[in-house]
Amino acid sequence: MSKTLVIAEKPSVGRDLTKALPGAFAKHEGYLESDSHVVTWAVGHLVQLAEPDEYDAKYKKWRMNDLPIVPPKFKLVVRDERSRKQMTVITRMLKRDDVSDVINACDAGREGELIFAWTFEKAGAKKPVQRLWLSSMTSKAIKDAFTSLRPASEFAKLEEAARSRSEADWIVGMNATRAATIRLRSSFDGAVSLGRVQTPTLAIIARREEEIRAFVPEPYWLVDATFETVDDPRSYVGRFHAGAQPRLKTAEEATAIVEAVRGGRGTITKLEKTKRSEKSPLLYDLTSLQREANTRFGFSARRTLAAAQRCYEEHKVLTYPRTNSRFLPTDMIPEIKPIASLLGTQREYARASAYVTGLDVLPLGRVINDEKVTDHHAIIPTNSDHKVDKLSDDDRRIYDMVTRRFLAVFHPDAVFENTRLETTVAEHIFRTRGRVLLEAGWRGVYGEGLEERGGEDDEAPDQQLPKLVQGEQSDVREVGSEEKITQPPRRYSDASLLGAMETAGKLVEDEELREAMKDSGIGTPATRAAIIERLIDVGYVERDGRSLVCTEKGLSVIRLLGEHALTSPSLTGDWEHRLSKIEAGDEARENFMGDIAQFADATVRELDDKLKEVKIPRANLGPCPVCGHDIVENRKGFSCWGREDPGCGFVIWKSKAGKTLPPAVARELISRGRTEKAVTGFKGRSGRSFRAKLALMQTEEGRWRVEFDEPWAREGAKPPEGEEPAATEAAAAPAEAASQSEAA
Repeated sequence: MSKTLVIAEKPSVGRDLTKALPGAFAKHEGYLESDSHVVTWAVGHLVQLAEPDEYDAKYKKWRMNDLPIVPPKFKLVVRDERSRKQMTVITRMLKRDDVSDVINACDAGREGELIFAWTFEKAGAKKPVQRLWLSSMTSKAIKDAFTSLRPASEFAKLEEAARSRSEADWIVGMNATRAATIRLRSSFDGAVSLGRVQTPTLAIIARREEEIRAFVPEPYWLVDATFETVDDPRSYVGRFHAGAQPRLKTAEEATAIVEAVRGGRGTITKLEKTKRSEKSPLLYDLTSLQREANTRFGFSARRTLAAAQRCYEEHKVLTYPRTNSRFLPTDMIPEIKPIASLLGTQREYARASAYVTGLDVLPLGRVINDEKVTDHHAIIPTNSDHKVDKLSDDDRRIYDMVTRRFLAVFHPDAVFENTRLETTVAEHIFRTRGRVLLEAGWRGVYGEGLEERGGEDDEAPDQQLPKLVQGEQSDVREVGSEEKITQPPRRYSDASLLGAMETAGKLVEDEELREAMKDSGIGTPATRAAIIERLIDVGYVERDGRSLVCTEKGLSVIRLLGEHALTSPSLTGDWEHRLSKIEAGDEARENFMGDIAQFADATVRELDDKLKEVKIPRANLGPCPVCGHDIVENRKGFSCWGREDPGCGFVIWKSKAGKTLPPAVARELISRGRTEKAVTGFKGRSGRSFRAKLALMQTEEGRWRVEFDEPWAREGAKPPEGEEPAATEAAAAPAEAASQSEAA
């Protein structure tokens, strides 16, 4: 009897699939088998694109004359010994005489398609293939998918786009990294890692850092007054404005206004009330979920993805997370009320659920859009039992976000009344803003009414205002000025960087406009988290709380590249758009790859010319505190050693708890003996990041060491760590990172 071979992406998914297939399954090494089916699995990417020396041994040495390297046909190799073991199992299963056909059950997306395609190709298989396409891991969804298998040919363009992305990342990353590293060997320690997606992302962060460093703070003053109406005492606060500008340039100006209105009486010369409706936010795609989880909980993009993946794969409470759609298809309309009803069995969602299930007509205008759903629809709760008590804290938070968003999108607009008034005192105008929530609408789903909003651009914050009438008189009860300092632009967080990547560096906050730009962003929802982590791993970026800080190495790389096209977010965005067109069948893969090869060739020649004479001098940190000789930076540290003079042996090693100490920190340690502020970017054994002050200390043997200058360190305890490490998501790692393993 012939059997069908099912290849899943992970062991856990393989086990779930057997529950939807007939017969009893026996467990074997690397696969499960019944009378009719054999189920096996990859473990993420078992196979990867080969390194250059697999094509020619001469590429083991990095030489400019050998660039660019553009293989006429890409070779595939097994990633490592662990992967080889499972790859051997899959190959053996594919070559079994009793296996007549194959079902591709890898994740339903571009990366899952690539995992299967590479595995199938490496095994040399030729058997007919069908596709299992899942957006939900519930038992019903799996059974339904098995009864409606789709021909593999339907996904040929998706596979072409996946191969094109991976090969383009290899060509650009490998050639640019080698060219830059060859020319900058004397200036940088290790490889200068460049890539099609990571370099424009680094450029966004680095250019913001340059703006911050170039920023010159300036003082300014604000004048606030507390008013009380004359007839029936009611209080409110106003802020002085000269036209539209509340800022005063000098203390003298502020003092003059304070003295002019102190103890005075004013009149409400303007009072306007307007109603404003606020629509519910769209359903989540992965990027919007990551951005909001970072803003609300401080989760990194990778941490959010890991939690959403567990909610999909292990707990089966959410649909497929690696989606770039914020809409549902028409055929899901019958599912909406049953899902809402299911959510209503949980007390915290009961009221919102009852509203949705009680609607005669669902408002679907901002929910259903077949044109905006390609591989997968928006992330929503599944239509199955939700055992939320099994969820971890992270998983529960992500589940709650998705659940409330799903219910909220069917609720009416929230309605506010905005009040704007002006009080004139001795010709000086004070402005006041008020905001009242008239109808909670969708905001009621979150159990929140009016959120506190601080004043933007020094506008006075919103107040809960008493009833006021234009023409009323008010006495100035209190008045004073406050000195402030202009602030530099904020550093990027995961949330704001993901937003910038989604719109190729353009500042776009409007949800509908962001939707229109999605196909031209940097990276994809599934790869953006890995790109951020890649920049951290190669030492270009560090985490400081929720901020992403560009290191000196990262800044130097972007400064040296200048305006090279590789740093352009818009160029990378255009490439992403072309990849989407390949997937849709609107562009030939050969044309795209030809342009990528030309770009790599031009990049090699430009980097060769631009960086040939570049010499970045090693930092000189001044005299050694022990012997007085100059302390100079070398590959591994800062020391008074030299070829002619060995010095006294004083050294500060660069490597400390997963961080490379920059010259500025070493200089401060030498001059002060300790750092005044905590240094960021250290990593504990668990992989979590932390910050700490440092001190230069001498051991009993006379050796100098850099130690953590914190109470927990003196007590021998572990550091207080911040960022939660995510479970390894091998399938999400972009080929760009894999292709540069030699350069990392």
